[in-house]
Amino acid sequence: MKVKFLTTSGIIAALYIAITLLVAPFGFTEVQFRLSEMFNHLVAFNPRFAFGIIIGVFISNLFSPNGIIDLYFGVAHSTITLGLFILICKFVKNIWARLVINTLLFTCTMFIIAFELNIALELPFFWTWLTVATGEFVVLAIGAPIMYTLNKRLNFKNLI
Repeated sequence: MKVKFLTTSGIIAALYIAITLLVAPFGFTEVQFRLSEMFNHLVAFNPRFAFGIIIGVFISNLFSPNGIIDLYFGVAHSTITLGLFILICKFVKNIWARLVINTLLFTCTMFIIAFELNIALELPFFWTWLTVATGEFVVLAIGAPIMYTLNKRLNFKNLI
């Protein structure tokens, strides 16, 4: 692996962790507004960003009050959804379309997190799916124009 890739991935992971822990009370329960999830949009610009995001999710979930189960489900959710999104991006070239698809894909796959919270906290599955999906949708919908604007200045595709 190149030093640039490792450095960029480390910075993304560190930012993900810092922002997750900053809003920790709202990032691990049935009402999740994990602002760091907007970093998922980086993959719309370059699939190599997925590595840093997944590492960030893993380390952030080490601090979860839900214990080790959050490591498995959280990392699985990010890995599965980012993997699906990377496949979709092979067919969708428009950045705005990618951002919208990513938002909807992550929102729909929050059933994985709802299932985890059902197991860990005995929360009702469908209600929890609704609440975590709503939080994910809001964060990613707000994050899409932010990431689009940042891309104009930073050119994400060439950063890694």
